[in-house]
This record gives sequence, C-alpha cells and structure tokens, in this order.
Amino acid sequence: MIGRRVVRFADERLRLAQIVRKGMAKVFPDHWSFMLGEIALYSFLVLVLTGVYLSLFFEPSTGERLYTGSFEPLNGEMLSAAFASTVELSWDVRGGLLMRQAHHWAALIFVAAIVAHLSRIFFTGAFRKPRDINWVVGTTLLLLAVFNGFAGYSLPDDLLSGSGLRIASAIVLSVPVIGSWMQFVLFGGEFPGNDVIERLYAAHILLVPGAIALLIGVHLTILIRQKHSQFRGPGRGERNVVGSRMWPDYAFRSIALLCAVAAVVFGLGGFAQINPVWLWGPFEPSHVTTPAQPDWYVGWVEGALRLFPPVEFTVFGHLVPAPFIPGVLIPAVTFLVIYCWPWLERRFTKDAVHHHQLDRPREHPFRIAVGVWALWFYGLLLIAAADDIIAAELRIPVFDLVRLLQVAVLILPLLAAFIAYVLARALRAHPEHRLTTMRWQHLGAGLPRRRRRHASASVRRSTE
Repeated sequence: MIGRRVVRFADERLRLAQIVRKGMAKVFPDHWSFMLGEIALYSFLVLVLTGVYLSLFFEPSTGERLYTGSFEPLNGEMLSAAFASTVELSWDVRGGLLMRQAHHWAALIFVAAIVAHLSRIFFTGAFRKPRDINWVVGTTLLLLAVFNGFAGYSLPDDLLSGSGLRIASAIVLSVPVIGSWMQFVLFGGEFPGNDVIERLYAAHILLVPGAIALLIGVHLTILIRQKHSQFRGPGRGERNVVGSRMWPDYAFRSIALLCAVAAVVFGLGGFAQINPVWLWGPFEPSHVTTPAQPDWYVGWVEGALRLFPPVEFTVFGHLVPAPFIPGVLIPAVTFLVIYCWPWLERRFTKDAVHHHQLDRPREHPFRIAVGVWALWFYGLLLIAAADDIIAAELRIPVFDLVRLLQVAVLILPLLAAFIAYVLARALRAHPEHRLTTMRWQHLGAGLPRRRRRHASASVRRSTE
C-alpha cells in the first residue's frame, strides 16, 4: 500500500509511468556474450560497496605510528599508518580480510570483464558507426580501471606495492623534459615522497570512481538511445532487435548474474588468499622481495620493461632513458591504436554506413589477424612479467628465458596472426563449416592469392 502511494506520488509529479513502461518493454539480445559488460558493471558495484567498508578503517598516510595489533611478528614496530591500518584490517577488524580480498578480486575481474567485453566488440565489429563513440567510452573505462587498480594496490605501503611505485617513478622520470615535473605532481618530490599515498587515495576513492561511474552512465545512455546490436539470424534485421524484454525475463537473468558475480567474488575473497601484505613487510627503499609481480592488468608493462633491451638515446639534446619505450611509448601507442581503430578500419574498408547487426568474425580475416596478434603479443609480455618465477620453477637460467621470450614475442604473434588469417579466409569461403568441421583441403581457400596462383602454375607445369 505504501509502495503504491509512493509510486503514484512520483508519477503525478514527474510523469514517470510512460518512461518506465517503455524501459520495461525494451528488448535485449539473448546471446551470452552480451552479458560480459554486465559482469564488469556488477564487479564495479562490488568494488564500490567493499571499498566503502575498507575506507572506514584505512589510514592514507606515510606517517609512522606504533603497531599494537594481533600480528605478533610486527607487534611493537613503528610502521607507516597506511601499512599498519592495512594489517589491522586483515587481522583485527571483523570481516576486514574478507572485504580486502574480495575488493582485490573484484578489481581483477572488473578489468578482465572490460577486456573480454571490448574483445567481443572488436571481433564482431560492434565498434562500427554509429557505435564508435561507445568504443571510445569503453576504452576510456579500461584506461581508468587499470589506473585505479594500480592506485589501489599501491596504497598499503608494503614492500611489494612500494616496489611497484618505484618502477612507476622510474617510468615517469624517463619522460623527456616533463618527467621531473610529473614526478613532483605525483609523488610530491623525490621518491618515495611524503604525499604519494594521500594523492593516490584521493584519486582511488573519489576522482577515478566518479569518472568511471559517469562514463558507465554515458555508456548505458548511448546504448539505450542507439538500441542494441545483435547477431544475424531469422527475423533479425537492421531495424529491429530480437530477444527478451527487460521485464521480466532480462531483469531476472541480470539479477541472477549479479548474485553469481557477488558469489564468485566473495567466494574467492574467503578461500583464495591474495596480497598478504603482512608477509611482505613494510616498504623500505633499500629492500626488495622476490618473486614480485604486479596485478595482471599492468603485468604486460612490466613484461615489456623486462624484455626490452636497455637502449638509451638523445633527441634534441635530451636523454631518452631505457624505460621510456617499453614503459611509456608502447602503452601510449597501444591505447592510441585502440582509440582510433574504428576510424582506421573505416578508412581502409571505405565502410561508413550505419551497422546494427554484428559480423561473424570469419567475415573479416584481417581484423581477426590483428586481434590474435594483439592477444598473443600482450599475453607473452604478461608471461615475461613472471620470468623469475618461471625460471625458478623450471630450474633454468633467467637470462636464457629472457632471450627466449624476446624471440617469441617477435615471432609467435605473427605466426598466430597468419594462422588465424588463413583459417578465417577458409571459413569465409566455406560458410557451412565451423572450425571443428573444417578439413585440410578447405584450408587452400584461406591461403593468400599469390601462393594459390603460384601453386596452380606449378600444377600446370607438372601436368605439361
């Protein structure tokens, strides 16, 4: 009864009934891959809720205080407030460790879901006009998520996160001309500085989450305004969407996914240990820990730093240090290409019309080749970030492993891209087949034309 009165009160003043009725009738496609974006959304929701809880107990300061908590090895030690409060969260606050670990796992899943969502958009051509604007929004969300994740795991001021900040400081200082100024803005002076934790904390809990929430709202508004894309099929066209209505089918499916994401995140938070900072100890600039790897979404940058040769050069009288190319240039070019891809593809394909139906990946072999190359290239860089662990487990010299990975990162992505290109062309020539039903004789249709003409000429010469 009270609910009806509230609804009637709001409708009489805001005229919401028609808007709500139209929204509940909106149709969403049924394909499972469209739920990847919702996994990112619900992971962000878990991040916000757990982050609010953690902010009640965390002290963002490098100022020292006496630790008197339950973790005996550090009891009575003078620690930074950030590290001491993190250890207290884990050992003394009821539910603190669960919330900390769930927050960390949710961050990993959040970025992974965005990457998977953007990959689905890329391989199916959902970035084409008029959805190129949403591609830019999604890429910006990925960039903000990566930065906020790095800022978050740098806050505890433990030895591992401090080592990561030291690497970040070296990358910032490698930027010619403005590197020292950027260092001053971020760290408040020379590393480690006294202001970095406070500045990262402000960005982590306020500025970046606010920007992410705003962009999610923009993303959903554009999606509703433009209507949903869909795969081709019976009854599906450029002017309609076939699937489930918002209420009740899609709403219940979405609520179930929210519960599943929360269950997975808190299950991992309760049973899978992650980032036990009390084992690493407080950060000391003269100390180091091994093995030491960052979270996966910035691991590819560290992998590039480990593999790239120590090359320094001078430009217009300014020294360009070795970390600049792998730490600044490669990430900058990566995101620049991602941002510009819709317009790059449009320029080469001359396809400027509006698209509301998705491609089958096989229909664009070159796009498939580029995507596969990128997945292999950055995947190998991510593996390189753990070269010390791999070398220790396999009992091989780490320098030999580095040389092997340096060769692999140049050759394997190109080889994988060529194989993907040939398979996509062969599947496009035989649309009735899937990859699992292809035969060796079908692959001839996927070979580049010059090789096919050369092969046919050889056959003619042999028959003559």
